[in-house]
Amino acid sequence: MDLDVFVTAHRAEWDRLDHLLRRGGHLTGAEADELVALYQRTATHLSLVQSSAPDPALTGRLTQLVARARATVTGTRRSGWRDVVTFLAAGFPAAVYRSRHWWIPTAVLSTLLAAVIGWWIGAHPEVQSTIAAPEELRQLTKPGGDYETYYSSHPAASFAAQVWTNNARAAAMCLALGAFLCVPVIWILFVNVLNLGVGIGLMASAGRLDTFLGLILPHGLLELTAVFVAAGTGLRLGWTVIDPGPQSRRTALAQRGRAAIGMAIGLALVLFVSGVIEAFVTPSGLPTWARISIGVAAELAFLAYVYVLGGRAARAGDMGDVDEADRSAELPSAA
Repeated sequence: MDLDVFVTAHRAEWDRLDHLLRRGGHLTGAEADELVALYQRTATHLSLVQSSAPDPALTGRLTQLVARARATVTGTRRSGWRDVVTFLAAGFPAAVYRSRHWWIPTAVLSTLLAAVIGWWIGAHPEVQSTIAAPEELRQLTKPGGDYETYYSSHPAASFAAQVWTNNARAAAMCLALGAFLCVPVIWILFVNVLNLGVGIGLMASAGRLDTFLGLILPHGLLELTAVFVAAGTGLRLGWTVIDPGPQSRRTALAQRGRAAIGMAIGLALVLFVSGVIEAFVTPSGLPTWARISIGVAAELAFLAYVYVLGGRAARAGDMGDVDEADRSAELPSAA
């Protein structure tokens, strides 16, 4: 495509669109129809320039024109409580449901790795000696030791806030750093799995694995599920950079990136629930079976939420993305 000829042929239309946009709401009916038609033609022109003769200056001008025209044509919309309800009832669970082929394998492999690490440490005293001195290991694993008192080391409310902040930060990092070819996500996930495996191994070697599981399971089921969902979504985002599928890389990343941002908000709420359980249920005087039952109930409730509400929304076409009216216009990737 001869760019100079193309610009000469269509400059008048772009100038006319710019003029109509500057007039704002003071348009006649005919002028409003003209603005819509010019917006559609300019969007097509932008697609042609991007695919055939990308010129930074021209692309920038047309992108700005298309964005301004789209805002004028579609209008603005204020978010309200209805959007929050829709997000929690459909958007967030649909996004988690759609990414299940990533986070379920992540959860299974991570759990197996934690078990292997725990067995390796528990069965090899020489490995334990590289972790800490014998006196320090006894302090960690003895009745009333550091593993047990950790959950009651601070007032429950402040402890819940601290746990929630740390876990939400880890989940957000998995989601945000996934685009860097998955490497940061794998490292964050490995650190969490390693910490769990070390705890399992040390407490098992002291003959107190049942106590450790009684402390971990009430909040850990929901907490680890949220971390696995974040890690799986981050890995999916990273793989999109490598293989975007039938969409253009930019479009695929934009769609899954927006869904990931929504998931970060939703997972923060899930981790808040697990933080409350960790602060108020785990160190409580309830019997072990009761504490674990609460954790199992919270986990089953989350899975039902994802598979029932999320599955229904996903089958109805919900991608976990923002509403179509709030997205940037998607233009053809080829002329």
